[in-house]
Amino acid sequence: MMTLFKLLSVLPLWLLHCLGWVLGWMVFLASGTYRQRFLANARQAGLNATRWLAAVGESGKLVAELPRLWLGRPVGVFWDDSAAAQVQAALAQGRGVVFLTPHLGCFEITAQAYAQRFGQAGQPMTVLFRPPRQAWLQALVGSARQRPGLLTAPTTLSGVKQMIKALKQGNAVGLLPDQVPPQGMGVMAPFFGREAYTMTLSVRLVQQTGAVVLLAWGERLSWGRGYRVHVQPLSTELPAALAQAVAAVNQAMQGLVLQCPGQYLWGYARYKQPREAL
Repeated sequence: MMTLFKLLSVLPLWLLHCLGWVLGWMVFLASGTYRQRFLANARQAGLNATRWLAAVGESGKLVAELPRLWLGRPVGVFWDDSAAAQVQAALAQGRGVVFLTPHLGCFEITAQAYAQRFGQAGQPMTVLFRPPRQAWLQALVGSARQRPGLLTAPTTLSGVKQMIKALKQGNAVGLLPDQVPPQGMGVMAPFFGREAYTMTLSVRLVQQTGAVVLLAWGERLSWGRGYRVHVQPLSTELPAALAQAVAAVNQAMQGLVLQCPGQYLWGYARYKQPREAL
């Protein structure tokens, strides 16, 4: 499998995206369980087919682009007009920055783009990392995500301490707050009008360190032209009450998703029951 990843990593991005588009539609048509969950999640968000249809192929692109992003030559990355300025201003405050990114677009590229532009200059980003169960994939993902300006933290108590330390040093951390956490590490909060088990870690990090919150996502550009990084501040201060603050984070994630629903991972089991903590 590692050999296949290495072979795919040399292909041009446009070709990988074409293969991924086909893969996305094959899985959508072949798997009834996946298709039903995909459609149910999109309908829960109040979307008609014209808004979610592109996400079928985009979900496949998400998988197909990984060999290039992890092992291949750098891809084109463009920053939205105000994105870099937003990051620079947040870092300058010295309070640390919590980047929140939903399963939207290419979430791998946002961390890589930050590391290249800001992390290597002395303020690295630490991203939360849940090791895969397959041994070969653990080694691949671990080495691919650990690069200059980019560190990884496991989904354990030691990983949380690592992220708090990074923020207190004025550095950045990155999380996917719409990822279902293990049992005992989240609370129920509305997401597109339905209760979903939602992590509390993002809120706790901000409350314990006073870090700045930025919302970020990587838009996948057409025809393999690369990616555009979008960054915006959280529109309001997080409430002091934990449950209300988590709900506010979900609300912010909804806003990002609706900016480009054709690149959201609608097939993700967002409303599943949490697994037991290890």
